[in-house]
Amino acid sequence: MNFRLQGLIAATYTPLDDRGRLHLDPVGPIVDRLIDEGVTGLYVCGSTGEGMSLTGDQRRRVAEAYTRAAAGRVPVIIQVGHNSVAEAAGLAEHAQEIGADVVSATAPSYFKVGSIELLTDCMAQIAAAAPQLPFYYYHIPALTGVALDMPDFLRLAGGRIANLAGLKYTCPTIHEYQACLELDQGRYDILWGCDEMLLSAWMTGARGAVGSTYNIAAPLYRRIIDTFTAGRFDEARRLQGLSVTMIRTMNRWPFHPAMKAVMRMIGADCGPCLLPQPRLSKDQIDDLRRSLEGIGFFDWARPDASSLSRRETDRG
Repeated sequence: MNFRLQGLIAATYTPLDDRGRLHLDPVGPIVDRLIDEGVTGLYVCGSTGEGMSLTGDQRRRVAEAYTRAAAGRVPVIIQVGHNSVAEAAGLAEHAQEIGADVVSATAPSYFKVGSIELLTDCMAQIAAAAPQLPFYYYHIPALTGVALDMPDFLRLAGGRIANLAGLKYTCPTIHEYQACLELDQGRYDILWGCDEMLLSAWMTGARGAVGSTYNIAAPLYRRIIDTFTAGRFDEARRLQGLSVTMIRTMNRWPFHPAMKAVMRMIGADCGPCLLPQPRLSKDQIDDLRRSLEGIGFFDWARPDASSLSRRETDRG
């Protein structure tokens, strides 16, 4: 399937209340803000959205909320991966029914998928449940434990999955990413998934990427792409360095709970994370805020950051 997603696609958070119940009222304002900041798509119920920690009913409700809020302005990609392949197929069918634009899926991860053939079997069953939608396999071996060769997967799956559009590639092996990009004269759309390496991927040929930190710093990543496109490579490297500093700072705490805390700091309260992810204490959140202030995050990640001079961002 010849289909392309381009630009910055935000891996969206699932808003919850303090008791861990869905609280979907913030979805509309979050989507409006992301689109205003230049995000070109929404990736729903992935790792960032805690899809694996939600019930099937909750996942359907979250998918519906984001699809409704987007209202056709940007593509909505629904991640449906599940340890039950049948349940994943049901989620894919639901995504098609509600008018989502794309379906994506991780591999089952409890019983590990040990061969390209088995992975193709799993993804073929899921993709077939939403035959009218482009399908992207979500390659994230650090979480699924499935570290198979992706060019080999594309070669086999391409002949069996009619709506296979490409991959969401979340792994730092840029050489394999390049091989996937170049396979069959660029037949597949390979979305990059490591925020702190966006510039590396763009130099390799990426034109679409999915990221968690686009929720809090989309203007920064837009500037990375714009300066690279303009041939201002030193400036692009400097800006990518700010992303690296931001992510390294947040990695002092559990990443997604820290990200949700930052979302609240910028006025997009998504509540806490579900178990088995921890919650940050008030002291931890205060330390996180001070650390982000120390690197100048709240200056250079704001929507009008394009007007900031180099001096104003040197703290990063």
